[in-house]
Amino acid sequence: MVNNKYDYIVIGGGLNSLIAAALLAKKNNSVILFESNNTLGGMASTYEFSSGFRCNLVYDYIKWLDERVLKELNIKNNELEIINNDIYRISLDLEGKHIFFHRDNKKTIESISKISKSDADKWNDFTSFISKVSSFLKPLYKITPPNIQKIGLTDAISMKNLLNPILSHGTRGIADILRTLPMMMPELLDEWFESKLLRGTLAAGGIHHLNQGPYSAATVLNFLHQNIYSGTNILDAKFIKGGTNLLPSILIKKAKDYGVVIKNNSEVIKINCNNGKCDGVSLADGQLFFSKNIISGLDQENTCIKLLGNENLYPYVRTQLNNIKYRGSTARLHFALKNLPKIKGVNDDQLQTVFSISPSVNYLEKAYDEVKYGSFSSSPYIEFCISSLTNPSFAKNNNHIVSASIQYIPYTLKDNEWSDKLKKDIIKNVTGILDKYITNFSNNIIDSSLSTPLDFESTLNNTEGSFNHGEMTLDQFLFMRPTISSSQYKTHIKNLFICSPSTHPGGGLHGANAINMINEITK
Repeated sequence: MVNNKYDYIVIGGGLNSLIAAALLAKKNNSVILFESNNTLGGMASTYEFSSGFRCNLVYDYIKWLDERVLKELNIKNNELEIINNDIYRISLDLEGKHIFFHRDNKKTIESISKISKSDADKWNDFTSFISKVSSFLKPLYKITPPNIQKIGLTDAISMKNLLNPILSHGTRGIADILRTLPMMMPELLDEWFESKLLRGTLAAGGIHHLNQGPYSAATVLNFLHQNIYSGTNILDAKFIKGGTNLLPSILIKKAKDYGVVIKNNSEVIKINCNNGKCDGVSLADGQLFFSKNIISGLDQENTCIKLLGNENLYPYVRTQLNNIKYRGSTARLHFALKNLPKIKGVNDDQLQTVFSISPSVNYLEKAYDEVKYGSFSSSPYIEFCISSLTNPSFAKNNNHIVSASIQYIPYTLKDNEWSDKLKKDIIKNVTGILDKYITNFSNNIIDSSLSTPLDFESTLNNTEGSFNHGEMTLDQFLFMRPTISSSQYKTHIKNLFICSPSTHPGGGLHGANAINMINEITK
């Protein structure tokens, strides 16, 4: 007989869902997890985009992992090998005057000095400043945001804990934090650097996975989010040996070891409620499962509007949900190559890194201008990796894979609809740009595949293809993420909880959303 009653039902098989399920099962709860796709891992998964060629679906690298997840789930270094390359990023220049970002800042300064002695002299002070300001955010990333709608004793204490990291920096630190967070990237960079290439490279960190240009307000907030654990290695990037899919693979094993029942190819079509409480879910095949508590790893559009339905939404809740900005504008483009690509000015032993094409702040802003008016960028910001160097199993017969993230590619077009022809036009355009930096690139291509935000909405259930499940903007941050009434990993339904990137502290493969939620709902 099939057991259809559990202490917890988890919807979605992404990173945060797997972490939440494993942690709850470790606490001796019965847990079942449903994933609509055949494979688990969500944005950390891999797939075959051409016969014999695999790639990371969304993320080629990680910026940081919450150490609490590693500790609580007893994930050892020999299970999850993080590759910390000496050169972790190269910003490409058409004339070969690239900027090499090293873990040893002295080497980074040496690289910067070749294009600007003044900028090189300021680099140490800049990295220290960013490290200081981001250190304010670090403790905030490990707490449940306060409920500012109902300030009681508990929330007042929470507010005190919220302010302690700020107060610890003293008067000057407070001024720096309050002044810096709302800034647009060029305002910050004007205070430090003159080189167009360095400014463009850093500005790209502020618009990473955002549908905003560098001149948009509070893009510095996103820059700090991207560098929260970078220390003085600004724009840090770490590879997982075996691909980012190894992380969910480890979590799946941990979850199963703790007793989690995992059902893939099992689409939840309804969260069932009675008298203001959830009592279970309905699957697409007609099966019913019951539970005292339900956790969703989906975004708010999918969780509340689609699965709960209007009949279970208060008007104020529906208004808040409608105000969430998703606006995915990052596409992924994968190339299968005959041979290892050659980049002028970069040695073969330096290719296992992240490359960026962002020549200037104005270049990025012009790319954003096109998407603002309903088109895709003809000169986009491109970030790419040769993922087959980190993961040789991705390619066959000594071939290679280049995977690129492209901004800006909109979810919808103003006067057109997505088609194979438009996708081919984008591939051709991006190939032409890469040809300028990579020797004979177009003639090296065996096959290619492009996924737009619309595709990601279909394959990953990410509303509007948003990797962050909602933009990382100042009005969708901390106690306003995802909405002001659901910022504590709880919804208006008493026993329905959320752990997706839509919650604090936001997007990325770090797991903080899940462990924060677990700490909140089991305290």
